Amino acid sequence: MFSEFKKFLIQGNMVDMAVGFIFGGAFATVIKSMVDNVIMPPVGMLMGKVDFSQLFFPLNGESYANMAALDKAGAPAIKYGLFVNDIISFVILGFVVFMFIKGYNKLKEPEEEVAATEKTCPTCAMKIPVEAKKCGHCGETNV
Repeated sequence: MFSEFKKFLIQGNMVDMAVGFIFGGAFATVIKSMVDNVIMPPVGMLMGKVDFSQLFFPLNGESYANMAALDKAGAPAIKYGLFVNDIISFVILGFVVFMFIKGYNKLKEPEEEVAATEKTCPTCAMKIPVEAKKCGHCGETNV
């Protein structure tokens, strides 16, 4: 069992998957930074200087000046602004991955089409070689 597990871990596809996870985590960090530091400030400014990360609803009924005061008090809250930021990050990440895959598919060499080796007889619907002049099943000569 140990040798099977060792073989599984050493296989190339396992290493490829690990590299993919590492780059995926790094990519998500970059996208989050882009959303938090580049995209959200202008969006907040356009919406009346709203900082989405500071939007919350305290559950204990008290009022807090900002997220830092809320966190310092340790009060429970629904932090819907952070959720909005995460939704926007998700949409942007999905769009970037979509564009990456679309570009990758354009760069891939198209698969060569394999020439057909058989055709269907119009009379008896049997498969016959493309080069056939006469159907071997029904004798049709107009194939």
